[in-house]
Amino acid sequence: MSRENALFDDDFDFGDGAEEPNDLVDQLTGTRDEGDLAPQVNIPQMQAFEGGDRAIPAISVLAFCETKRVSSIIDRVKSDRRMANASVSIIPGGIPAAIEHLSSNPTPNLIIVESSAPSSEMIAQIDQLAGHCDEGVEVMVVGATNDIALYRQLVARGVSEYLVPPIEPVQMVRSIGNIFTDPEAPFVGKSISVVGAKGGVGSSTIAHNLAWSLAENARVNTSLVDLDLSFGTTSLDFNHETPQTVADALLAPDRADDAVISRLLAKATDRLSLFTAPATVSQLMDIDASAYSTVIEGVRRLMPYVVLDLPHGWSQWIYNTLISSDEVILVCQPDLASLRNGKNMLDKLRSQRPNDRAPRLVINMMGVPKRPEIPVKDFAAAIEAEPEIVLPFDPQLFGTASNKGQMISEADPQSKPAVAIDELASKLSGRETVQPEKSLLKKLLGK
Repeated sequence: MSRENALFDDDFDFGDGAEEPNDLVDQLTGTRDEGDLAPQVNIPQMQAFEGGDRAIPAISVLAFCETKRVSSIIDRVKSDRRMANASVSIIPGGIPAAIEHLSSNPTPNLIIVESSAPSSEMIAQIDQLAGHCDEGVEVMVVGATNDIALYRQLVARGVSEYLVPPIEPVQMVRSIGNIFTDPEAPFVGKSISVVGAKGGVGSSTIAHNLAWSLAENARVNTSLVDLDLSFGTTSLDFNHETPQTVADALLAPDRADDAVISRLLAKATDRLSLFTAPATVSQLMDIDASAYSTVIEGVRRLMPYVVLDLPHGWSQWIYNTLISSDEVILVCQPDLASLRNGKNMLDKLRSQRPNDRAPRLVINMMGVPKRPEIPVKDFAAAIEAEPEIVLPFDPQLFGTASNKGQMISEADPQSKPAVAIDELASKLSGRETVQPEKSLLKKLLGK
């Protein structure tokens, strides 16, 4: 068992480090004149407690349980999306069974043992267990008493984590994640996928305004990634054309390291960066599903919050992205097609993400004149989810903002849609949103 404890600093400095050769960027984006390049995004400092959940590496785990309660928790941990690469086996019997098993079998990467024994007896058993463990193995103990003296003795013997029931499965998953965190890159941002239950429900508009609200009103560094490669509207909605797009990284994922991704991100504001889509049909891009996860993880290493604007569809990469996201926002209209598709998507995602929060439901464009609609109460009952926010149909507000290349919070910060988006951003970030004061110049220009 390792006797070293992982130390986490409050701040992680993502400086430029060694200079990347220019030809690497050229290989990704094509040779361009310096004047065409968007300003490089400066990577913000990040707090250790911020961010999302990292996938657990391909480790082997043996859990030795005394009770059905803990065995059931481990079983749920085993099926968690973050544990997809790990191999988990459950053996009854607690620490004595672990000692017996490891005396004649290889040591896994992580041993989880449950013990209800008195402190002195548990310490003696842990000492005996250490004699059968290879150097570098990690040990997690599930005990019965919240005893700081016992905890200190266990840590002194190289135990990585001590948990006391009641334990939520996601708590144990995150504890495992902390044990196996790469000390060179301990941080990943919180990924928020926004997807529509059908085409035309306004999921991109929600994603763009949510990213803006997180960055400018909740004041957290945020990146918006437009993954609708052929028809994405990020550059139009933000009035921000960029020579580089997310396709440059997706087409060469093996070269898209942190330095390259930071150069490809375009700075929209001090806190908001954009990864726009090429929005062209001149090229058919057959991109492997693994390239999407590689690039998304690359952006998550750089930004505390990453909003993913997903196209409507159900391909392998979209499914993988939804399953692996920290939060999912499902956008619906109050009609039958949205209800059917949304219910199917919610049921599937709930079953595949049992330890995560259920996807958040957003009902958009409520109250279209002369259009038959399902009342919000009936829609929520049928889809078995209460909407986080309900946005009214307001073509004047959204049309004006779109024509000016603005977000609705800029066009009318006190409007019902703007207030609702801010509420959603506050729930996702845990921060109060504050509308920024307009400068005198913007007031004079009517922006």
